[in-house]
Amino acid sequence: MPERSPKVPIPSLNRLPLYYRYLLEAREQRLVVVSSEMLGDAAGVPAAQVRKDLGYLGEFGRPGIGYDVMEMQKRLAEQLGLSTQKDVIVVGAGRLGSAISAYRGFATYSMRIAALFDSDRSKIGTRVGGLEVLDVAEVGCFVQERGIQMAILAVPASMAQQVADALSQAGIAAILNFAPVKLDLPSSVVVSNEDLAARLATLSFRMIHRQE
Repeated sequence: MPERSPKVPIPSLNRLPLYYRYLLEAREQRLVVVSSEMLGDAAGVPAAQVRKDLGYLGEFGRPGIGYDVMEMQKRLAEQLGLSTQKDVIVVGAGRLGSAISAYRGFATYSMRIAALFDSDRSKIGTRVGGLEVLDVAEVGCFVQERGIQMAILAVPASMAQQVADALSQAGIAAILNFAPVKLDLPSSVVVSNEDLAARLATLSFRMIHRQE
């Protein structure tokens, strides 16, 4: 019987990559052991929350000693699916899509932007961040030929569902959606919606009420 995946609450899951990134930095600094306090400072949470977050994944660390950096980094990489490099495509070569394609931080999490697509004839064939902008009409073939499973959607809301359907039919299993629209896709496709305007509104609220 296959081992069940751990049930991790979304807030805790969102912090795991922060712990992972800190562990990579700790290895660069040649640290052998880190504490829950150090991990908490990196993620902006108390040490007790770190221990609770990691507890969802099993036994981590030793009381009074801390966490072995190399061992924990390896285990987190396995849990997050970062043990091997994953290719990701970006659909939408506008300002946001172009900025995402040129972002070098994905390498930290063993991810690589493999291609950038758009439907605008004036953009197709141009280069952004070292990538040639490809015709979105070719996205299905590209995904199937390369075995791509993850995509970032940075298209206008009016085009989002159509493009998402094409990605789903081609075999994409996970979409990071920046379009301000809710996508209707099969349950087999994992979708994460990123609404930048809503996040700024939340940040504005926190700023206004920070001293209340």
